[in-house]
Amino acid sequence: MCLRRHHVSRPYNTACRLIVAAYQQASHHHRDKACLSVLRQLTMHLTQLNRECLLHLFSFLDKDSRKSLSLTCHHLREVFLEPCLWNLLHFTSPCQLRRDNFVLGSSLRYLTICWYSSRVLQVCNIEDWLKSSFQKDICSKHEALVSAFLAHVCHMCPNLRSLTLSGCGHITDQDVISVLQSCKKLCCLHLENCVRITDRSLESVVAHGDSLEEVKVDFCRNISQAGLQAVRDKRPGIQLSAERSADMIPDSKPEERVLVRRTLQKVLQFS
Repeated sequence: MCLRRHHVSRPYNTACRLIVAAYQQASHHHRDKACLSVLRQLTMHLTQLNRECLLHLFSFLDKDSRKSLSLTCHHLREVFLEPCLWNLLHFTSPCQLRRDNFVLGSSLRYLTICWYSSRVLQVCNIEDWLKSSFQKDICSKHEALVSAFLAHVCHMCPNLRSLTLSGCGHITDQDVISVLQSCKKLCCLHLENCVRITDRSLESVVAHGDSLEEVKVDFCRNISQAGLQAVRDKRPGIQLSAERSADMIPDSKPEERVLVRRTLQKVLQFS
């Protein structure tokens, strides 16, 4: 949007007149010094800006840039720790949750943790009883990160309104249940490719999701059609979507497969 000419020109015209006047009044040898003196008077340091301006400037920076700037002085550190600066957090891997370049607080409204990695499909999404010792060792280094972070969110972010978890193969139903019980203002819950999520999370949506308006459970293979239908029947006001979730093959432990096989054998014998 263009500003009117007189809104912009007046401060610059005033500055130009000051510089010209300094040039005219000074001798030829002192004109450079006079110009520098006027420019120093017109210069403002970053720390001289008020709190509101600094918060506005910080809002344009990413987490790492905010952290770097906060290390320069105590005044900017205080701005970095201001809760209202952190109403939105976005993470692209669980390892980022370990860093100290963000602040959790009551101002957090939107939280997203998305991990788009081949490791998720090749290692994390495999059933625990099918993983090799090497795969289990890989998962042990990060499997508790998201769950521990969500536990902190439950205690420190009661005003959370939107939660998106994608590719978080190690979160459990209990993590989702705890968030729903603690964050009563949660409106949107998006779960994608979270393989350990089952119908227990949907039951918690029915029991504790009083403020929920939208729920997505996409590519969650242990979600059943019966669980989805229960949400639609008991919470008709929730916009529910489940792309491919109820159509995928759910996990089944080896002993369960043996039991099913024996049952089928008995049916065939007596038929």
